[in-house]
Amino acid sequence: MNASRRDFLKQSGALVVGFALVPSLGIAQEPARLPGSLQNNRRLDAWLAIEPNGRVTIFTGKIELGQGIGTALSQIAADELDVDLARLDIVHGDTARTPNEGQTAGSLSVEQSGTALRFACAEARDILVSAAAAKLGVPAADLNVSDGTVTAPGGASVTYWDLAGAADLKREASAKATPKPASGYRWVGKSVARRDIPKKFTGGAAYVQDVRLPGMVFGRVVRPPSPGARLVSVDDARVRRMPGVVAVVRDGSFLAVAAKREEQAIRARDALKRSARWKETESLPPSGDALYRHLMSAQAPAQTVADKASATAGAAVKTLDAVYTRPYQCHASIGPSCALAHWKDGALTVWTHSQGVFPLRADLAKALGVDPKQIRCIHAEGAGCYGHNGADDVALDAALLARAAGGKPVKLQWMRDDEFAWEPYGSAMVMKLAGGIDAQGQVVSWSHELWSHPHSTRPGSTPGVNLLAARHLANPLDPGLPPDVPQPSGGSDRNAIPLYDFGNVKVVKHYIPESPLRTSALRTLGGYANVFALESFVDEVALAAGVDPVEFRLRHTTDPRARAVIEAAARKAGWQPGTRGDGARGRGFAFARYKNLACYVAMAADVEVERATGRVRVTRAIAAVDAGQIVNPDGVVNQIEGGIIQSASWTLKESVRFDRTRVTTRSWADYPILRFDEVPEVDVVLVDRPGERFLGVGEGAQGPAAAAIANAVANATGKRLRDLPLTPERLKQALA
Repeated sequence: MNASRRDFLKQSGALVVGFALVPSLGIAQEPARLPGSLQNNRRLDAWLAIEPNGRVTIFTGKIELGQGIGTALSQIAADELDVDLARLDIVHGDTARTPNEGQTAGSLSVEQSGTALRFACAEARDILVSAAAAKLGVPAADLNVSDGTVTAPGGASVTYWDLAGAADLKREASAKATPKPASGYRWVGKSVARRDIPKKFTGGAAYVQDVRLPGMVFGRVVRPPSPGARLVSVDDARVRRMPGVVAVVRDGSFLAVAAKREEQAIRARDALKRSARWKETESLPPSGDALYRHLMSAQAPAQTVADKASATAGAAVKTLDAVYTRPYQCHASIGPSCALAHWKDGALTVWTHSQGVFPLRADLAKALGVDPKQIRCIHAEGAGCYGHNGADDVALDAALLARAAGGKPVKLQWMRDDEFAWEPYGSAMVMKLAGGIDAQGQVVSWSHELWSHPHSTRPGSTPGVNLLAARHLANPLDPGLPPDVPQPSGGSDRNAIPLYDFGNVKVVKHYIPESPLRTSALRTLGGYANVFALESFVDEVALAAGVDPVEFRLRHTTDPRARAVIEAAARKAGWQPGTRGDGARGRGFAFARYKNLACYVAMAADVEVERATGRVRVTRAIAAVDAGQIVNPDGVVNQIEGGIIQSASWTLKESVRFDRTRVTTRSWADYPILRFDEVPEVDVVLVDRPGERFLGVGEGAQGPAAAAIANAVANATGKRLRDLPLTPERLKQALA
């Protein structure tokens, strides 16, 4: 459409904000696309409110779960509005108050919600300044704003709070206001103290486990002993007579109890467990190495993810292949999953640490047979989880029990054995790689084939109900088979496509939607395992080519931002090309761009190996990170440090155990994690790029950390371990 035609339509009223109607044809066009989460939450007042009392409230559908986004989003809003950071309040994840931003996942919070707030606040500032100009009789361009006070050249002023009634934010966002350049920021780019930390350090009510409501009672659930079990009988009459018990619910194989005191609920749960009789079946796959053969034998069609042919690639003079594996792994949340539920006048309120309050509300409505409008989900932070653990499941548990509790609020918390046996795991995976190099040591062929179960069975991922108790009801609700998360971010195939400049490349996945053990989003989805395999194999190919691993990566990398982090990490680590391990100490390197479209991370890891015991200790990790424009440098460092420590634990220790009937991992004794005295020294180099778009950083370190550790072990010992975790038993066997 030419400019004169568009101007005519604007004047005639046929073109409205974000939506075009061509009069002669009557054809409606899509609304103009808005940046970030503004696209699906298009009203300005969904994102912020100017309060008459001198406060500013910002709203986000993304939730705080220890990643520091509440602080980062506040910094963005404060800068765009020109107000002091101390004036801002933030509301996270409340279906009655915040925009619907789906799940807080995939390291997208600052990228999506931060972008939306940046444009919404920039537009709100323009509206407020225009209102001030009208009131002061001065052109808007002549006004200055400092901490919400708008001042004219002559000294006359008016505040945002004075203008709160006149400046109408109840309108659709246009995203036409230009956000500030990086040079104009006061808060963005600074290491502002985290807003969520003080309560956690002082013992305040920081978590959903800490919430107390008047008249609240305590709940516990009795899960089946195995995934295939069905409840045959239980003596619930005796339990109802126990001290403090206010409700017992049995619905099919769902069994739960509420009592006035928490210890009474635990005793009642124990009594229910002792009296319950179950019919069990062997529904689980084989364990150990047989698990991976079982995965590869599944009837899952080969789906081509990437297929690149090169007209210039020469013939391979040397070829290699290798198979890498990753077991089922837990979220292993320090605080067991918990929720509070309260029915009042036919409406349900749930306090939950779900990472997606709106999808949870939708699945709760289906499970409970009520209108979603009758349910309010309010986020309250949980004590330790990134990903889909039992947070959503326990919300339904609490709601079912609260419905029988006579109007009393019910706080239901899982026990440790519930958490280990019933949370959705990170899927076991197999990655089969092959490559060929020419006479110059260049990679001319590369293939990556993988087998995996789902990496997202969160509420909303299928038309069914993805809440655990819904499967156990007398009239069970089918969760449905989830599709894989599509590229470009990917699910099972996340980060399987190499970013290097290889010749012929083929990536194939075998996605197995039915899983005998429930699987879902463990941090990075398939990215952790795929980067572990890909970057381990890069080292194997580099060794075959006789080229230093860092040099080999640089030879195959033309992306200047990728090269910058590789060089920065090597420089900070004092990388010496060609250095060999001494049998007890070694150094490894790895690189990835998370999801191939978020932050760039390169990493060196130093390890010490006790050959007699097979124990591996990571002594130091050095990471270089490019996350685009960095909002809170210390927050980015926190995320990378946490990702490295989490990955070191996964890589060295973590694996779910089971037999053909039951999960046998039930306690910390069965599932060791990294201890405080095993945490490595971590150095993080930030490559800040002011003016570039935000790149998600929360899940960027896990894959490179795993590969760097594996490469360091190979460098130290001369033995390549390809099966996660790199346990003492596996290393001793390799050394023998």
